[in-house]
Amino acid sequence: MSDAQKQALNKLIKEQQEGAAQWLKYWQEFSAFDTWQFWFHVVMFVSPLIILYFAMDWKRALQLGFYGFNVHVWFTYFDDFGTTQGLWTYPYKMIPFIAHSVGLDASLVPVLFMLVYQWTIKNNKNYYLYTLLLSLFLSFILKPIFVMHNLFKFNAWVNYFHLFLSYIVIIVLSKVITDIFLRFQKNAEEKSTKVGTGTRKKGPVLK
Repeated sequence: MSDAQKQALNKLIKEQQEGAAQWLKYWQEFSAFDTWQFWFHVVMFVSPLIILYFAMDWKRALQLGFYGFNVHVWFTYFDDFGTTQGLWTYPYKMIPFIAHSVGLDASLVPVLFMLVYQWTIKNNKNYYLYTLLLSLFLSFILKPIFVMHNLFKFNAWVNYFHLFLSYIVIIVLSKVITDIFLRFQKNAEEKSTKVGTGTRKKGPVLK
């Protein structure tokens, strides 16, 4: 590593540390335990998880959990990109050290999609249609309500339609990846069954 690269890297690290310290100070002054917005984020994080516990089909826990984790990961990637690039901001947070909204990314959004996914499986409905409707609700109803109450703020060229497009990418990726791993599991189980059947020896016939 050259001296110029070291200096540039150290400068970026210092700016990151200063930015983190400023966000912590901002959170302590405007978004800490004495604000209703903080407790709103806490409720938004806890409530969906409680609902999921009672509403989830535990026979499909692994499948639903894997799908929900996909939604969480992809949504966090998009949200983290938008916040770190300054495209949007969450003026109030539950955890000051995380740029995005933990309540949305780790609880509310994944749980909502998990429940819709579960419902489409049980009722043999079109997954993409109903998750698309949920995406419309989140993008054009929920997020404007957040903006109205200063819980979410656009900073640059992005708008609600761009958020909607990100949801489309998320629901497609999450479903496709889940289906791929379900296919892997099914193939492995079929091979295991065939091997077990083929190697089974018949016992002596008793007369």
